[in-house]
Amino acid sequence: MVRDEFNSFCGGLTATTHVVQWGNADVWKVGGKVFAICGWNEGKDAYTFKASDIAYEVLQDQPGIRPAPYLASRGMKWLQVYEAPGLSDDELKEHIVMSYDMVVAKLTRKRRAELGL
Repeated sequence: MVRDEFNSFCGGLTATTHVVQWGNADVWKVGGKVFAICGWNEGKDAYTFKASDIAYEVLQDQPGIRPAPYLASRGMKWLQVYEAPGLSDDELKEHIVMSYDMVVAKLTRKRRAELGL
């Protein structure tokens, strides 16, 4: 996946917003909460997402995947696909959707209704 495909995919999810911050990273949010980031890899594309406890434990030691810089060091379960082999495009999309769903689930019922979720 390249950055444009990542941005297009994230933008296709319901009620998302996009900002560029943190050193030219594409940051995707739902309800004001981050669910996916592209950037943070010394100028090369890397894809960062929130992970379930199980996904975090299973994937963090796979080649091309690591605990996300900054976020994981603060005790959060975020992973970064930073080099090959990492994940296939379809697998990455699945994990981005799971990250999105985890963030949506933490929003208040009222906020979800406001966003049409």
